[in-house]
Amino acid sequence: MKITEETVDKIAHLARLEVSADEKQELIGDMTRILDFMDKLNEVDTSNVEPLVYMTDEVNTFREDVVKQEVSHEEALENAPQHNADYFMVAKVLEKKEHGSGKN
Repeated sequence: MKITEETVDKIAHLARLEVSADEKQELIGDMTRILDFMDKLNEVDTSNVEPLVYMTDEVNTFREDVVKQEVSHEEALENAPQHNADYFMVAKVLEKKEHGSGKN
């Protein structure tokens, strides 16, 4: 497959990228090198090679999930800069927008 300016334009459009003329020439070179490398890889005989799922034969060992320290509701609230009896108090992030009032 030959990489042309049209190919780069199509890929840039799909990726929603703006590419200058200089960048197009650079991308044509880069993509051509990638495809040449893939052609070299395709020359390798892999008919007797088993596909890999993992790169090693190591088995992941998991530890049992054990609760080591428990923080009570009250203890957690003690460290909050602002709180009421039940919840952390935080600054408002979203403003409620009034619809139909004619104000923006």
